[in-house]
Amino acid sequence: MNRTRWIFAIILAVALVIVGASLLLRGEGNLDADAGFTVARPENVTIRVLTALPVEPWVRSAAAAFNAEQRVVEGSVVQVEIVAADGLTALGRWDRNEYGALPADIRPEDLSESEQAALENFPTAWIPDSRYLVELANASYKERLGRDVFLTDGEYRARPIAISLFAWGVYASRGQVLEQQFGTVDWQTIHDAAIARGGWPELGGDPSWGFFKLVVPNPNRNVGGLAAMVAAAGEYYGRTDISVEDVTNPEFQAWLRELMGAVTDFSSASAYTAEDFALFGYSVGDGGQLLESDLLQNMQGIVTRWEDPLQIYYPQYVTWFDFPFTVWVGPETSALKKNAALEFQRYLLSEEQQKAALAYGLRPANPNIPVDATPESLFVTWEDRGVQPVVPRTSAMRSPDREVLLTLLRWFELNVG
Repeated sequence: MNRTRWIFAIILAVALVIVGASLLLRGEGNLDADAGFTVARPENVTIRVLTALPVEPWVRSAAAAFNAEQRVVEGSVVQVEIVAADGLTALGRWDRNEYGALPADIRPEDLSESEQAALENFPTAWIPDSRYLVELANASYKERLGRDVFLTDGEYRARPIAISLFAWGVYASRGQVLEQQFGTVDWQTIHDAAIARGGWPELGGDPSWGFFKLVVPNPNRNVGGLAAMVAAAGEYYGRTDISVEDVTNPEFQAWLRELMGAVTDFSSASAYTAEDFALFGYSVGDGGQLLESDLLQNMQGIVTRWEDPLQIYYPQYVTWFDFPFTVWVGPETSALKKNAALEFQRYLLSEEQQKAALAYGLRPANPNIPVDATPESLFVTWEDRGVQPVVPRTSAMRSPDREVLLTLLRWFELNVG
């Protein structure tokens, strides 16, 4: 080999070494921040999932079964930690950034070891009551950070894991009287019963029942309280969407104030209104619009203690909850945790777990699984109490925007709460 060829070979070898080193360094250090900071693959990885109260018992049971299986993602055994959180409470914490999302100009790798350790407690995923809560939280962060933190499409998009709706639950003895007097049970019936000056005797009921008592979740503690007021507004106006102007209409406010005046005591109402029905019976109320799954889960306790089961009625204007499993896509959680969350999401959507949800009064997100798919289904157990396998033709209320929700809450605080 002559001198020229030797020089060419040496130059080529040096160039290959430089290119290889450059690619290696780029692969290790030039990662997209939004994919999450990279750490050495641990033997175990724990993900925290904020979970709405109505689905928390089912999701917690599923998490226990999932953890027992020792499922592996990217070489790490996944463990799921469930954190119960009412949808409105969680939304408020997101809005106030109490979970500790990083500023737009800060990357996890720029943090100290102690600050990085604190991110271990950052929620990996959120299962709120309804997707509109996800949209509200994402809008707040997009304004603050200039990017989405919860997605509506792609691999990490929010996906419903179960479904439930708001229905009337009225003690059978009271429901019979209301049907005889008014023909049906709806918000106008409840309003007219609430303002009956003579109480139940005026309506044809037992004098010992006193006055009609309405059950509605406290909107400050349970997103169901807001959902009930939204549904009431829908029936009042005869349409599926409401505006701030609708809420501030003096005539509507007077009607709603009369309606809410039939609630015995909002200050003592807990976030678990259907459970209060089972525990305290008629002293809590005669009936109300509550989440179907909550009514079904507490039906046995009501029958056991009070021997007067609830009758379920489906309203014309329905508020649906779809419990979307939503993965946080910001850099606060690693790519491993995000993918581990997807593994748990797939587990919840499996046929086995979708059928298990029936025992908690939840309708499967999988449309191929009927509500009577298992003997343990609460839809089978309580079919004689008015439960409908397929919900009758109704009008679904549209998700209210932030201003409507804030206006309703403010009205409640000034006039009722």
